[in-house]
Order: sequence, then C-alpha cells, then structure tokens
Amino acid sequence: MKAIVLGAAAGGGFPQWNCRCRVCALAWSRDPRAPWRTQSSLAVTLDDESWIVLNASPDLGSQIRTTPALWPRAERQSPIGTVILSSAEIDHVAGLLTLRERHPFDLVALAPVLEAIEANPIFAAVPARRMIATAANPIALAGGLTAELFPVPGKAPLYLEESASRLESEAGEAAGIRIGGAGRSLVYIPGCAALSDSVRDAAESADVVFFDGTLFTDDEMIRSGVGEKTGRRMGHMPITGPGGSLSWLAKLPAAQKIYIHLNNTNSALIEGSPERLVIEAAGIAVAYDGMEVRL
Repeated sequence: MKAIVLGAAAGGGFPQWNCRCRVCALAWSRDPRAPWRTQSSLAVTLDDESWIVLNASPDLGSQIRTTPALWPRAERQSPIGTVILSSAEIDHVAGLLTLRERHPFDLVALAPVLEAIEANPIFAAVPARRMIATAANPIALAGGLTAELFPVPGKAPLYLEESASRLESEAGEAAGIRIGGAGRSLVYIPGCAALSDSVRDAAESADVVFFDGTLFTDDEMIRSGVGEKTGRRMGHMPITGPGGSLSWLAKLPAAQKIYIHLNNTNSALIEGSPERLVIEAAGIAVAYDGMEVRL
C-alpha cells in the first residue's frame, strides 16, 4: 500500500491567505524551513492504478495537478475512483465540486456527513454514488483495498453548529478512516477532540497512523492573537499540554506515526523549531505536501 500526502495543513492552508502571524510570515518570505502546504488530504492505492482520496479539500484541483499518479489516463478517465470524507467541514468537502465534470466515483462517509452533503443543493452537480461505511460494515474498494469508518469525538461543522452544539460528540459528525489491504492498514484521523475507545483501538492496530496535529498547545490561537477559541472548542485536541496527544501517539506500536492537519499558527510547521524537535524526539513525523508513505 502507498499513501501520498496531497495536503498537510488545516483549513486555510499554510501560509493562510490573510494571515501574517509569526509562523505565516516565515512562509510568506519563502524561508526553506517553512515550506507551503495545502489543506489536508491523502491519496491511497494498493496497485498504483486505482486511487482513493481521503477528504476533498478546497485545494484538490491543484493537488491533483502536482501529483502525476492522479493525472487522467484517457479522456474523462481519472484513476480516482473513491472519495472518503472524515467530516462535512468546508476544508474537507469543498473540493468535491472540482470533481463534477462527468466523472462518476463513489463517495463514502458516515450518515451525518452524507446528510449534510445531501442537504446542500450545490453538491447535486457532483456525480457520485453515496455509500455509508462503518467499522461493522466495511466497504470493498477498487484495487483490493477496504475502508472502515468509525466515529471519533468531535462536533458538527461550523456552518451547522447550534449554540448548544456538543463538542465531543460521537454521533458521526467526525470520523476516523481505516484503509486496509494486503495485510496492512492505515488510519487517518485529521480531527479528534479527545481519545476514545474507538480511536485507541483503531490506532493501536494500524501500521501507519496519520493523526490530528492542528495545534501544538490548546490556547495557541488565542496567544497568537488570531482567534478566540481553544483547540478543543474547535474539535481538536492539542499535541502537548494536559490531555495532549503526543505521549499517547509516541507509545503506539505503528511503524510510522505522522501529524497532519496542522494549523498555520503551529510552530511545528517550521523545520528545526523547538516544537518540531519535541515531536521528532518522540519518534513522530510532521506531514508535508508530496510526502510518500509505503506500507
């Protein structure tokens, strides 16, 4: 199995188009320590012919153009046969509109995510067959892969939030994705508000784990002066601090553990930064666009 990181950043990308925080400023200056990243997405294959895309970011068109493995093979014939969504957040679904040009594919997600898609008439232009996958009902994919989805603690997308929105709901608004094939498995969890039994079980049995690295500390956006919410309020547990993911992730038996979906304020985006060194010392990598992982 092979996975290509199409995008490693959180919503807004890196640098974010309207931000010149300390971390973004380094990227805008084209400092080689802070390479640009597009919004979070993976492409996975077992046979190098059929590809599955995990999350359709708003940058999907440019991600395809910079990834030769995803280039069309003939007229209106893309190797992308399936798109799997971990949530209905804008930075995970807006790229579906890039795939509207008469190319049929399967769209896989948990029921609440598909309901959000169906409720928005703009997605009627996307010629996808909707499919629900769960851990109890895995779906066989083209090329010999299987997909299982499991709820992870999270919340409804911002545009669907209500004043009393649950912040650690496990009703299916946020999901982890397990891709299996040839005796190997990859788990992709770009958004997770807290560790749960389903998250632990999936990650502890995987060969490769891509995990939510949105913020290094829970109050990072507040301290950076760019927001008023903590990471947990946005549905993301921090890397460090009380209840952080770093110590847990470091102890997992997976051969490769990788932080993905990093916010533009996260100093771990900078090579050689103290934050990056802490992560690397724990045996964990930080994803970058174009990164290839083989299982």
